[in-house]
Order: sequence, then C-alpha cells, then structure tokens
Amino acid sequence: MFKIGDLAVYPGHGVGSIESIETRRISSGAVQRFYIIKVLGSGATIMVPLDNEKMVGLRKVIGKSAASKVYQILKERSDMSLDKQTWNRRYREYMEKVKTGCVMEVARVFRDLYLLKADKELSFGERRMLDTARGLLVKELSIARKQAENKIEAELHKILNV
Repeated sequence: MFKIGDLAVYPGHGVGSIESIETRRISSGAVQRFYIIKVLGSGATIMVPLDNEKMVGLRKVIGKSAASKVYQILKERSDMSLDKQTWNRRYREYMEKVKTGCVMEVARVFRDLYLLKADKELSFGERRMLDTARGLLVKELSIARKQAENKIEAELHKILNV
C-alpha cells in the first residue's frame, strides 16, 4: 500500500507521485478507492484502484542495488535479441516488455534498440520506443541513484558506446 507523497512506477508511464487517495463512485454505483498519481515528466494524472495496484503492475521505485543490476544489463551483450525479425515483430515484442513495468526489461529494450540504431535505420515506431525506454530508465535511475537525469543519460550513452 502506498501513502500520499510516495513515488510509484506505473508500467509504460514511469515514475509518478501519489498525490491523493480518493473514494469515488463508479458507473455501477459501487464506491471504490483510487490512487491519484501524477506522472513525473509528462504531468499526466492516472487513477489506479487500490484493489488493482498489483494487477496493473504499480510498484515502488528500484533501490541502488537494483540500479546496479540495470547497469549490468546495459553492459551485457550475450543475451541481446537482435535477430533478423521484421521491425514490427520486434516492436510488438519490445512493447510487451515495456508494458510489464519491469525496469530490467525496459533496460534490455533500451540497450537492444540503442545498439540496433548503430547498425541500421530504426522504424518510426522503434525510434519512439527507444525514446520511451530511455525516458523511463533515466527517470527511475535518477531517483534510485539520487543523481541528475542528464548525468544518468550521459552514463547510459557512455556504457552503450563502448
């Protein structure tokens, strides 16, 4: 259970702040409690039923030890899935990984697309997916490591440009 002021990660949207916990009447007439989450960066507001927090994948921001594992994934090259799939099949696969909300999967998507970009032109969808993965990763790592986002982004580029 989250409290007002906590930071939480909502899959596909990234880190948000729990602004309030409200009780609302839904269309069936039932009363339900919701987290009101303001997504950092985009400013979007999301309502998540308290009963569904696990089902939608709402989770806490990673800690420093998990952040270290993310950096290990970015450095790893042996588990990359840069096979000869068509761009749309790759895109669907990456979208599923991002939607899980797992920061490790987002790191794999970012790494794979970043490195693929060096070999060939990415499709429009893949470029957007790369930007999305970068944004999700940078925001969460910035909070986990208590560092500025531009410093995190510079570290990611340095790791991947080796």
